[in-house]
Amino acid sequence: MAGCCHDDDCAASALAERQARMLWVVLAINAVMFVVEFGAGWVAGSTALLGDSLDMLGDALVYGFSLVAVARGARWKAASAGLKGGIMAAFGIAVLLEAGAKALWGVAPASGLMAGIGVLVLLANAACLVVLTRHRGDDVNMSSAWVCSRNDIVANVGVLVAAGAVALTASPWPDILVGTAVALLFLRSAVRVLGDARRSWDAAPAG
Repeated sequence: MAGCCHDDDCAASALAERQARMLWVVLAINAVMFVVEFGAGWVAGSTALLGDSLDMLGDALVYGFSLVAVARGARWKAASAGLKGGIMAAFGIAVLLEAGAKALWGVAPASGLMAGIGVLVLLANAACLVVLTRHRGDDVNMSSAWVCSRNDIVANVGVLVAAGAVALTASPWPDILVGTAVALLFLRSAVRVLGDARRSWDAAPAG
């Protein structure tokens, strides 16, 4: 009789358990950092921090959906990836609107607080990326989770650059420009994730 390690169903179940453990870790990190970054962004008056904090919240929701889909069929995973793409697009649009409002009547944010929180969040997101990298090629569900984490790293670097530029210029424009760039990155990635999800949905067996 074949051992469990040679059974396809058993191997798939073991993979799903490993994926779930990793997703719980990154979900917890993102949920905690959302609270920290949103509070700091509100106090600092930073569009870039607020936008990045909403992305952390979105990622926490995304990883939650990934946990639901991780042990299910291909269509569940495609639907989860599509929902993630929709969330990414929604937050991208929200940040663009915030950046537009800040351009009209914004003031320079507190650059020191921006920088300190930016470093903390960058370290947290780097930990998430390391955790997810091993399984980025497993399926569309894990691939889209990895894309979300990669985008976070890029956005965090942008926040640090904006903090430095605000400190040098005492102008809100670096914060506004980074917020806009983050939004455009989200929208571009959302289009890609939605495209991958649609192709996976079409290729998956019905039922």
